[in-house]
Amino acid sequence: MTAIFSEQALLPDGWHSNARVVVSDGHIATVEPNTASQPGDERHAILLPGMPNLHSHAFQRGMAGLAELRGPSADSFWSWREVMYRFALSMTPDQVEAVAAQLYVEMLEAGFSRVGEFHYLHHDRDGQPYANIAEMADRITAAAADTGIGLTLLPVFYAHSSFGGAAPNEGQRRFINDMNRFSRLVEKCHETVRTLNHAVVGIAPHSLRAVTPEQLENIATMAPAGPIHIHIAEQVKEVEDCLAWSGARPVEWLLANARVDSRWCLIHATHMTETETAAMAKSGAIAGLCPITEANLGDGTFAAPLFKQHGGRFGVGSDSNVLIGLPDELRQLEYSQ
Repeated sequence: MTAIFSEQALLPDGWHSNARVVVSDGHIATVEPNTASQPGDERHAILLPGMPNLHSHAFQRGMAGLAELRGPSADSFWSWREVMYRFALSMTPDQVEAVAAQLYVEMLEAGFSRVGEFHYLHHDRDGQPYANIAEMADRITAAAADTGIGLTLLPVFYAHSSFGGAAPNEGQRRFINDMNRFSRLVEKCHETVRTLNHAVVGIAPHSLRAVTPEQLENIATMAPAGPIHIHIAEQVKEVEDCLAWSGARPVEWLLANARVDSRWCLIHATHMTETETAAMAKSGAIAGLCPITEANLGDGTFAAPLFKQHGGRFGVGSDSNVLIGLPDELRQLEYSQ
């Protein structure tokens, strides 16, 4: 049993002074504000609850720095993506587990107590499924179990390279599933997290580029009560391509064609009009912001004041995991506005 005494603590009903938290078997047993410390208590000035990291690609922690070299031409998200594809094609299950475990320790040290793992590195290097279709998801789960971080596992459906059902490219071969195989993967993900405390399995259509409207509708039924995360409106080119395909902008199209509510987390949502921003806030969807990655890749800046003005809610994630820091994410968000 461990006891932590804090001069100030943020509890569910607000700030309290002189709070004593007793931890037993890895769980909080009691929280008593306005009390005195006892001999042997671990003492701190301020105590905050752990924060969720709502968007992570664990394997990308292993490539931090590989895309940071000056080249002969201007870098962008799209040139970074090519480096990421090459790195993803090289990783073994053992390497994924090791990198994820290191990352999750870093997250815990930074103040993140749960991770939303947006997991799309599914198959072997040749693009064929492992004998255990959830081999890579099992490795993510093992890393979470070893480190003690809370896990929301978000298996990603990825079928196309661009809008309108375009065929995937070779660099994406480890990500690709059809609907039947993805359904089996989701079932196995539910099985693999059963050994974890308070684990959650959701669903993640990768982006409007990577799924057709019919697939998006079918995927949503696989998570009748769980969270649904999707990349959206991260890049100007994505917005332009969506307009060319559908006549609508990405967030505009999604809100008009899917039952978006508080279970949805729209990752990035960087390039929106004021009308889209207000409509997204009204839908109840969470804005999944990754300020460090969005700055690192030159994505742009989310309109946080306008979104908040309309009652919108947001969370932060570390995305490409180029830097792990909760205060850093919040500071970058604050300074960018």
